[in-house]
Amino acid sequence: MSRVLITGSSDGLGLLAGRLLAESGHDVTLHARNERRAEDARRALPAAAGVVVGDVSTLAGMRAVAEQASAGGRFDAVIHNVGVYLEQTRVGTEDGLARVFAVNVLAPYVLTAALPAPDRLVYLTSGLHRGGDPGLDDLQWERRRWAAGQAYADSKLWVVALAFAMARRWPSVCSNAVDPGWVPTRMGGPNAPGDLAKGPVTQVWLAVDDATAGQTGGYFYHQRPQEPHPATLDVDLQERFLAECEKLSGVSLPAA
Repeated sequence: MSRVLITGSSDGLGLLAGRLLAESGHDVTLHARNERRAEDARRALPAAAGVVVGDVSTLAGMRAVAEQASAGGRFDAVIHNVGVYLEQTRVGTEDGLARVFAVNVLAPYVLTAALPAPDRLVYLTSGLHRGGDPGLDDLQWERRRWAAGQAYADSKLWVVALAFAMARRWPSVCSNAVDPGWVPTRMGGPNAPGDLAKGPVTQVWLAVDDATAGQTGGYFYHQRPQEPHPATLDVDLQERFLAECEKLSGVSLPAA
């Protein structure tokens, strides 16, 4: 049995992944943005060991989630599932960040740094990351004209870069990125063409399956390795990106 934390899991792919894990006998901790969503998660998956609560669009919320999750001890795997999709205008957080970046990128970074290192890290991304811009000069869209699709693609590119950076920085931890496909969840919308049943399978497989032991630094779609955006493999870019995350959050990654 593995202890697994899944962020952004009060519904959608996160909840579906939690259900698969719980049905297989694993100890699952869910995460919700607020208490109302936490109650929804508890009702939807009574077998969950617990639900941590915090709005990870803010640095305070990220820290709160990390503190609650750490209180129960080390997890064997963490699935960084939390995310927001297209926002038609730039929504700023109380920390002055673009919310798409805060939730999709900085929250996984802060939680990775703040939680005790698990055996396995799984980061949810998107095939749209291949259209992302690997420039670091305006991560918060303070100078560029806002473009919802581009902001989302950029955020998912940085998630892949984070997964690969952690595979390199923490060689004893298996760190991988997953494109679950465009599936009909609340986030994906009812007209998404992907197979919802397949959506949570790869992240669960990477989190707990013995067949994936030792697999690290990969980018997967439906349990098959795929080619990521080449910029995500650039070690210098990874390091400069991590430095930006540290500067924005005030949180540094522990050494391996």
